[in-house]
Amino acid sequence: MKNRRLVMIPGPTPVVRSIQDQMGRETVAFGDPGFVKDFKELLTDLKELWKSSGEVFVVAGTGTMAMEMAIANTLKSGDNLLIVSHGFFGDRFVELAERKGIVADILKAEWGKIIPVEEIEKKLSEKKYQAVTVTHVDTSTGVCAPVAEIGEMMKKFPETIYIVDGVCATAGEREYVDEMNIDVLLTGSQKAFGVAPGLEMVWASQKALARRKEIGTIPEYYVDFEKWLPIMQDTSKYYATPAVNLIWALKESVRLIKEEGIEARYDRHIKVGRAMQSALESMGFGILADKDHRAVTLSNVLYPEGIDDMKFRTILAEEGAQVAGGLAAYAGKMFRIGHMGNVDMHDLVGAISAIERTLYRMGTDVLGKGVATLQKELLK
Repeated sequence: MKNRRLVMIPGPTPVVRSIQDQMGRETVAFGDPGFVKDFKELLTDLKELWKSSGEVFVVAGTGTMAMEMAIANTLKSGDNLLIVSHGFFGDRFVELAERKGIVADILKAEWGKIIPVEEIEKKLSEKKYQAVTVTHVDTSTGVCAPVAEIGEMMKKFPETIYIVDGVCATAGEREYVDEMNIDVLLTGSQKAFGVAPGLEMVWASQKALARRKEIGTIPEYYVDFEKWLPIMQDTSKYYATPAVNLIWALKESVRLIKEEGIEARYDRHIKVGRAMQSALESMGFGILADKDHRAVTLSNVLYPEGIDDMKFRTILAEEGAQVAGGLAAYAGKMFRIGHMGNVDMHDLVGAISAIERTLYRMGTDVLGKGVATLQKELLK
């Protein structure tokens, strides 16, 4: 009998039954009074949970589209953008900027490390930047940026829009829009929210909304704040068809977050992340990110000497767990494992146990070592 495969990649993450049930509901018209009410309640919850006095946009799309939405509504051709990149996905802002004629400067970290806040401040002091982008957690490196510290520093630059890419962080790493002085927070449904791919969420501060008005007409159509704002303020209105069942699924995800308590959820992610990293290290693996700046939503795991990446991941899949490969210079040198969203003890123990069995089949006997470490850390 084949093992049921645990999807432990950094997104999409496992989707629990109650969220799946919402996706399987009979679809109704987007003007249905029940759906209009559900959508409105979801938007209210998202603003309250993430402590935003601005607006939140929930639109059919992906995290990459949310990145484009952030850029399109806050910058115009000729504007200056500072990109703080901690990996592959931070770099993605470069092409987004170049295609729009934005002048982009980049602070690029060595993979596994962060750009110090002082270095960002120094760069911002050199010339006037209309916006700065920071990826909270870059899935290519597993590095977590100090977004709260950066937000505090950004108070010295009140005219600069602070954009945070939270795709692999939101609902797993602490993020509060107003408290952290964030102007645009963007994310997708498929990672720490534990919903299937297909929705993007963008929180915009009053400053970001004012910037959009200042810019005037923009060339982008679908991602224009001005087109979506009437719908977000009155969900009975129409601009483009909402993803009805995914919105129900996200509403159920948010219900689960409220039931757990968002602060308890953040604490759980810290505990799970550190436990998983300790378990992996106990089996002889390394973690790419510096210890002080490791994400808690995923781990980027360096192979010990002599482990072939493709063979490892193939056997691991046979043993019932699927992880992602490394990117760019780390392709073949590491794997990436997600531990965010609605994963539970069974998922975590199952994944570590599958890794132990894989190593055993490859000639390294660490049976019981990782699972014991994991459980001891989780039971503290």
